[in-house]
Amino acid sequence: MAEADIDDLPRNDANHTALTPLWFLDRAALVHPNRLSVVHGSRRFTWAETYRRCRRLASALHARSIGHGKTVAVIAPNIPAIYEAHFGIPMAGAVLNTVNIRLNAATIAFLLGHSSATVLIVDQEFFKLAEEALKILAEEKRAAFKPPLLIVVGDETCDPGSLKYAVGKGAIEYERFLESGDPEFAWKPPKDEWHSIALGYTSGTTSSPKGVVLHHRGAYLMALSCALIWNMTEGAIYLWTLPMFHCNGWCYPWTLAALCGTSICLRQVTAKAVYSAIANLGVTHFCAAPVVLNSLVNAPPSDTILPLPRTVNVNTAGAAPPPSVLADMTKLGFRVTHTYGLSETFGPSVVCAWKPEWDQLPLDERARVHSRQGVRYVGLEGLDVVNLKTMAPVPADGTTLGEIVMRGNVVMKGYLKNPKANAEAFANGWYHSGDIGVKHPDGYIEVKDRAKDIIISGGENISSLEVESLLYMHPAILEVSVVARPDEQWGESPCAFVTLKNGTDSSNEQALAEDIIKFCRQKMPAYWVPKSVVFGQLPKTATGKIKKHELRTKAKAMGPVKKSRL
Repeated sequence: MAEADIDDLPRNDANHTALTPLWFLDRAALVHPNRLSVVHGSRRFTWAETYRRCRRLASALHARSIGHGKTVAVIAPNIPAIYEAHFGIPMAGAVLNTVNIRLNAATIAFLLGHSSATVLIVDQEFFKLAEEALKILAEEKRAAFKPPLLIVVGDETCDPGSLKYAVGKGAIEYERFLESGDPEFAWKPPKDEWHSIALGYTSGTTSSPKGVVLHHRGAYLMALSCALIWNMTEGAIYLWTLPMFHCNGWCYPWTLAALCGTSICLRQVTAKAVYSAIANLGVTHFCAAPVVLNSLVNAPPSDTILPLPRTVNVNTAGAAPPPSVLADMTKLGFRVTHTYGLSETFGPSVVCAWKPEWDQLPLDERARVHSRQGVRYVGLEGLDVVNLKTMAPVPADGTTLGEIVMRGNVVMKGYLKNPKANAEAFANGWYHSGDIGVKHPDGYIEVKDRAKDIIISGGENISSLEVESLLYMHPAILEVSVVARPDEQWGESPCAFVTLKNGTDSSNEQALAEDIIKFCRQKMPAYWVPKSVVFGQLPKTATGKIKKHELRTKAKAMGPVKKSRL
């Protein structure tokens, strides 16, 4: 039955329109036509130029019947073309699929086939990767294969040979493609804000990553929420350390248009490049996974520019940041905002909202409360930690474990062509994150682990994240990841994979391992202490997340920890 209201006034074209972030670009070009919108090396674009380029892109796609119901895939690092794709492609009515540049050809072939991409825009450096992926897809589809329209993006910082090769293979050069479009193209917003704006794939198994479908309404609300939770102001200068192919850059391409800010593109992320951009380009904000923060904290003096010329705001998510890293970033002069979310929630949707009284806490205690994931964004209506079996909220005691669940307007439409996964993800009217956490007495949530990463030793649950946080306090440890290793006596026990800081004497790994284990015994309960320590580089995804599934496989291959004969 319809809810009663005080009137029967209808919606009409004057008082109701579909929410979409595309209008932010139109406004930015009107308000600040001559302000810099995008900077990449020696290339500079204003908001008026970016708007014209995006309309050209939409027009060129429209002229080739690429619009509603079509997907356009983009394989590119942080360059102007991928920023423009966030507007130009949906302006044509099509759906943007940004593809992780570090995937292998077989996985990209799967994504292109699963998404039915009709256009593929690829940066020149990754053209041969795309070519290999299309070859795999053609062999799989055979007579049913319809090659996508292939567009290659040139970049002055790359070897011109790869661009020449791509054009020679029949790809259209991106700038030529834009020239075929109308800079005054009369694009149309979606009639329904539930219309898909973007498709992104989770980092699942290589055979079947899940396609996360996002809608215009959520993109609009999240773009504005991103500015609000971070206190971003008009004209912010944002450094693209976070890949735009990851969760659509956490929706910041659209946020920056809303704020008439400036995007500084960073093709390759290094500590030196970040410090240089801060010093020379006026950077005020950037987002990064904790692994990038760790590289900034541990950068050699020759790569840093300290003290910072201004307070630089950092938004970190993607993995739980160790309190020690947060404390070290604060000491360097960065103002860190800690957020948490998933591809399925348009990127981060939970923030450790700062409280003024925390400023009075000792630095270590401040870092500890700051490392919690926090409370929902203003654009997210529901966030809770619930019992995995009953769905009842867990008590706010900081210790009872449950699953973190969300619901609201910044939750995905669902997984593309995957009804089984959708039924599981949306069971009982909530989106199930698969993350295990607790709720503190102040209502702030804290992630304790992925459900699959909890270590069960002798019937006791061990949070690998908590063990890692304590290990990061060891002076020789640069990076660490803790996973379960089979154990003859306890079923499982913690196994620590460690990357050492530069300058650490690693000639006697046995002595180092014993020192780390001794350190752990002083800092944590006995059953948390890793029984194995393995040294080396940690495998990572394109966004800096450690590939724990690979480490679990390695730990399993090591065989079980032998039962003590004492």
